Amino acid sequence: MTDVSRDTLPDARRPRPMPPWKIEFYRQSRLWHGYLSAFAFIALMFFSVTGLLLNHPEWLKREDARPQETRFILPASGMAAALKTPDPARALGALMPSHDGVGGVYASGEIDGDEAFLRFEGVSGNASVVVDLKTGAAEATRRKADAVTILNDLHRGKNAGAAWKLLVDISAAVFLILSLVGYILFFSLRYRLAQSLGLTVVSLAAMAAIFVWLVP
Repeated sequence: MTDVSRDTLPDARRPRPMPPWKIEFYRQSRLWHGYLSAFAFIALMFFSVTGLLLNHPEWLKREDARPQETRFILPASGMAAALKTPDPARALGALMPSHDGVGGVYASGEIDGDEAFLRFEGVSGNASVVVDLKTGAAEATRRKADAVTILNDLHRGKNAGAAWKLLVDISAAVFLILSLVGYILFFSLRYRLAQSLGLTVVSLAAMAAIFVWLVP
């Protein structure tokens, strides 16, 4: 069998050279794919592990923490100013984070007669506070979250604050961009493009089939 080099191939069979702009485009795609991977792989591993725990909470032992009770007195000046606001329950809640036993952020509250009932939620636990509006005496009951609850709340961004929710959004955007860049790189592999697209179609069909026939 004779060895036919590319130079001796007929023009119809010889691969067309890639335009310079396309070469540069694919080169930049590979660079950005590598840059984004540095952050994406760490975030992806975290959300993969917490996603597994969210799907299988029985894998870790969960312990019911005993509620912790704390009593303190709110300053009269702060209470008076809070009660004059359009939303006095929320304003009272703003006075709480400086006191031990109250964690998280204000979630809800109501005022019933001479008492205010406030609830706080956070990744590390929840707290409920009862305030005597006449004396300023407050009693907080805090229940700390276990490890499984903390990881699950971080995975979903629940009660995690604006900074962590922003990190979740950034991670999702990076995963999406990384996937799109990966598909762009598929087009640079001319001899494997059909195989890559075929695997994509099979993957989409499998997900659709599971959703239609196996998801209750």
